[in-house]
Amino acid sequence: MLIAGPCSVENYEKTLTDALYVKSCGIEYFRAGAFKPRTHPNSFQGLREEGLEILSKIKKETQLKIVTEIVDAEHLPLYKDIDVLQVGTRNCQNFELLKKIAKSDKTILLKRGFGMTIEEFIGSANYLTAYGAKNVVLCERGIRTFENATRNTLDLAAVPIIHNTTGYEIIVDPSHGTGRQDLVIPMSRAAMAAGADGLIVECTKIPEMALTDKQQTINYDQLLEVKKIYESRNRYLSL
Repeated sequence: MLIAGPCSVENYEKTLTDALYVKSCGIEYFRAGAFKPRTHPNSFQGLREEGLEILSKIKKETQLKIVTEIVDAEHLPLYKDIDVLQVGTRNCQNFELLKKIAKSDKTILLKRGFGMTIEEFIGSANYLTAYGAKNVVLCERGIRTFENATRNTLDLAAVPIIHNTTGYEIIVDPSHGTGRQDLVIPMSRAAMAAGADGLIVECTKIPEMALTDKQQTINYDQLLEVKKIYESRNRYLSL
């Protein structure tokens, strides 16, 4: 599974441009946030319902599979056109949310909480399957440590541990995992070498103009490199 797209849905035209490029690369999954949980209330919160409407329109026009975050179970009826429900790091242990969305028929992408152990992460995934989820994919997106050279510390040991102890697929997010555009490509290589089942990256045409996460968002040329890394994953596993 390779997922790419901008951090946020900012407007229809800009999001469609990114979606068309992702499709032209032969990537099947397009990510963009409509609801954006933010640390500060004055930060861009996303277009919310309007953002979901834009994503629905883009899905119809491009036939891409749409991945976007859900923050409230009451919003679930709004996600009828969404293919993959992403549970973000802040909600990984929101068990009431997990129980309710588990009853949907959608794939659920569960991101590791930034302060969670691997055991706790697996426990959250087990909530989803225990309450009916049929397709759960985990995502290692980094944890908070004392290191400040990166936004988070990307814990790639989680990949083989989860493979060896569970039946879950696990993909890696080198964008949030490092918070640095220059580290997305090398950490994508490392993720593939660790045995990750896929990648999710933030990408837009002009990262410097993005309203959110511009420092960790890659451009179109870099996305092509990430795609090459993903397609060569079997070679990385043989190193």
